[in-house]
Amino acid sequence: MSDFVNKTMGDVIQDTVSRFPENPALICPQFNVRYSYSQLYEQCRKTARGLLALGIKRGDHVSVWTTNVPEWVYLQFALGMVGGILVTINTNYQSHELEYILKQSDSTTLFLIDTYRDTSFYDTVRKILPELDFHQPGKLISAKLPLLKNVIYIGKKENPPGMFKFSDLINMGEKITEQELDDRMNSLSDDDVINMQYTSGTTGFPKGVMLTHHNIVNNARMVGDVMGMTEKDSLLIQVPVFHCFGCVMSTLNCVYHASAMVILEYFDPLKALETMAQEKCTAVNGVPTMFVTILHHPDFDRYDLTSLRTGIMAGAPCPVETMNQVNTKMHCSEIVIAFGQTESSPVMTMTRRDDPVDLRVATVGCLLPNIEGKIIDPESGQDLPAGTQGEIITRSACVMKGYYKMPEATTDAIDKDGWLHTGDLGEVDENGYFKVTGRIKDMIIRGGENIYPRELEEFLFTHPAVVNVQVIGIADQKYGEQVLAVIQLKNGHKTTAEEFIEFCKGKIARHKIPKYWEFVDSYPMTASGKIQKFKMKEMFEKKYQ
Repeated sequence: MSDFVNKTMGDVIQDTVSRFPENPALICPQFNVRYSYSQLYEQCRKTARGLLALGIKRGDHVSVWTTNVPEWVYLQFALGMVGGILVTINTNYQSHELEYILKQSDSTTLFLIDTYRDTSFYDTVRKILPELDFHQPGKLISAKLPLLKNVIYIGKKENPPGMFKFSDLINMGEKITEQELDDRMNSLSDDDVINMQYTSGTTGFPKGVMLTHHNIVNNARMVGDVMGMTEKDSLLIQVPVFHCFGCVMSTLNCVYHASAMVILEYFDPLKALETMAQEKCTAVNGVPTMFVTILHHPDFDRYDLTSLRTGIMAGAPCPVETMNQVNTKMHCSEIVIAFGQTESSPVMTMTRRDDPVDLRVATVGCLLPNIEGKIIDPESGQDLPAGTQGEIITRSACVMKGYYKMPEATTDAIDKDGWLHTGDLGEVDENGYFKVTGRIKDMIIRGGENIYPRELEEFLFTHPAVVNVQVIGIADQKYGEQVLAVIQLKNGHKTTAEEFIEFCKGKIARHKIPKYWEFVDSYPMTASGKIQKFKMKEMFEKKYQ
């Protein structure tokens, strides 16, 4: 089953419902939701009719800023049915980042939940859109975001000013016939962009990665095939659905293979243990940090995890000991490693279920069927032989359409022959197994979240006391890497790490706020005056180990 299929998201869920209508589809214990495939499909159709009533056209951009709530899944498939483009928003984002994405993506509609951790999404949105107080729902006129018309609230408030509630959307949909929805579904092409994920770039500004039905349906299909997913499986989804790991490798993978989605609102090791045991999950996806936290939970031994078989570890290198424990103590003898990036929607290589543990730890596996990949010299562009380090590049029908409204960045990423340049350094052995050895760009990966120094540097430059700032990643046992900001202050200025942390709070996502702060008079330089980040990394890594 390696040839690419030509299906829209609507086709995928329709096919599964026709084959397994009564199979469990969506289980969200925290929300008392337990749907079979026919019930889930009905809920998605109701949501889709609501979107049509709202005026969502094929190609309209709809931003969704929520945790892993059931509505996210309804919206993922409902937007797929009406051809609206789902713009995913990271739940860690704060006002500055949210406003940028709503503006850059040309979103007409925003869905939001009430709160997450210590951030009120409701208050944040009202800060950006004070006009909500004065306009009827659906008739917003915003100075900052002129294209944004609809704000839909998912939560307990009775009459949020200027916003529809999710239940209003469902009620509005009753005036749209099933035939109207079928007509819209039949008008779509699997080559339409359906999902836009924002990934930070070295330019410091997040770029909207445009992914089509064809891109993500095929990636989800191949990922699930490697895992051996069938209608008998149930996958614990604890990774955020706003990432490809959540919405392609998890939810869409399940729906394609008729498996059950068992969803946690956000990662919590005890809830993960309880839910896997209670729901008898057969699979679990997560970044290595999640597995480490689950394995080391004091109550770990109280839970029966013998139903587990497989899962995916991705987002960061996996320590050998962790892999061994996941295989034995968690009973995931078939767990696999996946590697890729959002731009390839997202998986490019995976280890296989029967690979020995050392291959599953030392490599990121071999290419998925019909996906090309090779190592080139980043300077000359020449192909390199096995065992030689260079840049990993990939080409396939899973490569994005491009970055939204950023043609130059798209040309930089995808060359004239259709190869996507990942910016990752690696090598491939004679058996076709890839290793990732570093990054051309100095991106930091902290607990599976990508952090781009340039974006942080530009933000910290806005502090009045800063002359220069360099952001680097420092090795960390728990998170893989932590963020260090090395700051040069203006003459006569004195400040502290605590003041800078306060400066960051509420403006940038919590995971991006540096853990370490150093104040210096100068930076190590090359003869030509370029700052040498690697020297600072060496210097400070010793200090913080």
